[in-house]
Amino acid sequence: MRILIDTNVVLDVLMARQPHVDHALAVFALVDAGRVRAVLGATTITTVFYLAAKGVGVPQARAHVRSLLDLFDVASVDRAVLVAALDAGFDDFEDGVLHEAGVVAGVDAIVSRDAAGFAAASLPVFTPSAFLAAVRGDLG
Repeated sequence: MRILIDTNVVLDVLMARQPHVDHALAVFALVDAGRVRAVLGATTITTVFYLAAKGVGVPQARAHVRSLLDLFDVASVDRAVLVAALDAGFDDFEDGVLHEAGVVAGVDAIVSRDAAGFAAASLPVFTPSAFLAAVRGDLG
């Protein structure tokens, strides 16, 4: 299975946001173990760098981004993805961009804490906890 992980799940890990960090870390662990393949949107990477640079400084922001790039593939965001996102019917443009980038990247599902934000999605959308339950059922 190949998934796109939403920015909020990545930030849960990097910022150790309670009560979400444990499920987010468990999703990351599945990726790290090779049980699931995952991509991040290119916009997620830029958002992480921006927030980390403000919070912990540029050197640490670079380290965070490098770690993410070591673990995840990146779903490209180009003109076609942006236009498709505008036309996809999402209330939140960022969610539309991530969805359309995931479609182009060939993902099977999206993992996000904001499943309601992906109401217009053509892909299945799981919260981290629901994804973990589904994967544990599929992979044993």
